[in-house]
Amino acid sequence: MTSEAPKVPVSIIIPAKDEEDNIAACLESLQPADEIFVVDSQSGDRTAEIAESLGTNVIQFKFNGSWPKKKNWSLDNLPFRNEWILIVDCDERITPPLWEEIKKAIQDPNMNGYYLNRRVIFLGSWIRHGGRYPDWNLRLFKHQKGRYENLNVEDVRNAGDNEVHEHVILDGNVGYLKEDMLHEDFRDIYAWLARHNRYSNWEARVYYNLIEGMDEGNTIGANLFGDAVQRKRWLKKIWVRLPFKPTIRFILHYILQLGFLDGRAGYIYARLLSQYEYNIGVKLFELRQFGGHINPTKAQSSGSQSSPSHVNTPIKS
Repeated sequence: MTSEAPKVPVSIIIPAKDEEDNIAACLESLQPADEIFVVDSQSGDRTAEIAESLGTNVIQFKFNGSWPKKKNWSLDNLPFRNEWILIVDCDERITPPLWEEIKKAIQDPNMNGYYLNRRVIFLGSWIRHGGRYPDWNLRLFKHQKGRYENLNVEDVRNAGDNEVHEHVILDGNVGYLKEDMLHEDFRDIYAWLARHNRYSNWEARVYYNLIEGMDEGNTIGANLFGDAVQRKRWLKKIWVRLPFKPTIRFILHYILQLGFLDGRAGYIYARLLSQYEYNIGVKLFELRQFGGHINPTKAQSSGSQSSPSHVNTPIKS
């Protein structure tokens, strides 16, 4: 008779909404964890039902429309029984080799967190080029030591209730794990487009804040000589002011960063990212045209007509 392997002393947070196609595979990959919470936003499909049937703690999150969003709320309110937490999206999987690495990593008393590298699978192919790999995310950390930054975009309409591109501000030493986590969405391209339509609302507001010189307090900050995420944030300050960004983004991903080596999936991915950049630019124009509002109401539209300084602001996407 064999005894069951001891659980890894890590608590999992899975932010979820309408993820019935992904949730079971995600949860299956997380079985080594001692504790799992699915934080659901009143899904209209079988997400909660499937999670509960697999013996998972399902918590319903009701967004107040402002702050905090789902992940920070979870960090503040869930009754964790472990010091270490791991945040995993429904379309991500933790592999057995990565679990072995996590098990060892959390035993180091000098470390408070670790970056995980995502391997993006798109249309059945690994998007290894085009700047998509490595893709570092700070997901494993001591829950009392880290919180997601506030980029002052919580008032953006139709952007969702979850921190998507915000990063964790962590107190203490951070390391990098070698094994990859898998990112593979089992839903179709329609879902990808719908998700990135929401994301572009968020991105447009981030661009707007950067152009307007908004305060960077409570963020990871932009630093050319910082970690990978801070360097990317520094480069974005330059990026937001460039003309012809959709075209540049396609050339960057598909040609300069060798996205063409990923075959047809790489080409489609680069074209979609170019379109995504165009959507951000259009929404940024809308934000500046209507004084910082997106999807303006009739009243806001009428009010902007009396403010020519907003109407005539040139902007290149």
